[in-house]
Amino acid sequence: MKMKSCIILCGGQSRRMGQDKGSMLIHDKPMIKYVLSTLNYQIDEAIIVLNDENRVDKYKKFINTNDYSYKLIFKTDLIKEKGPLTGIYTGLKEIDGNYALILPCDSPYVTKNYIQSIFNEIENKYQAIVPYHDVKNKLKTSEPLHSIYNKNTIPIIEKLLKNNSLHIKGLIEKIDTKFILIDNEKILKKEFRNLNRPKDI
Repeated sequence: MKMKSCIILCGGQSRRMGQDKGSMLIHDKPMIKYVLSTLNYQIDEAIIVLNDENRVDKYKKFINTNDYSYKLIFKTDLIKEKGPLTGIYTGLKEIDGNYALILPCDSPYVTKNYIQSIFNEIENKYQAIVPYHDVKNKLKTSEPLHSIYNKNTIPIIEKLLKNNSLHIKGLIEKIDTKFILIDNEKILKKEFRNLNRPKDI
């Protein structure tokens, strides 16, 4: 049984939300806890990547690692202010497994069904498993922040960061990517929804 890892990205500035998204309460529960609960009994380890130590301290106060079936650790971005690509980079350097599912902290609607489905798509010959919505616009409708990446992509990500090429779709174009078409009868579009503004809740 291969190790299942997850990297949860919490590095956003949350300007549109007006507050820290992951710790924002939805029905009296911090948003990130919906993601963490869904991951229970689905994975072996999760890395929560935040952009500074103050936020790590804040998150440690309301997240009890004993509440979860998997190993849970907190990390700060190894490279600052470079967006989600540096969060993926930081997490991949930390995982014990070879592959990690990326999830944003503001995706509370993701389901266990989705997590199981995408992990089942892993094949050793691919460096990434990327879901998409429209056959005619594969890359444009892809979901790179709900995808799986192999840690062997680290040198490629390092090069992109060095060159300030920070678009994740630029990464999936450069690596061996397995694109999987989302079956909306099994996986709802809502699962990929990010909550960016208070009105999104």
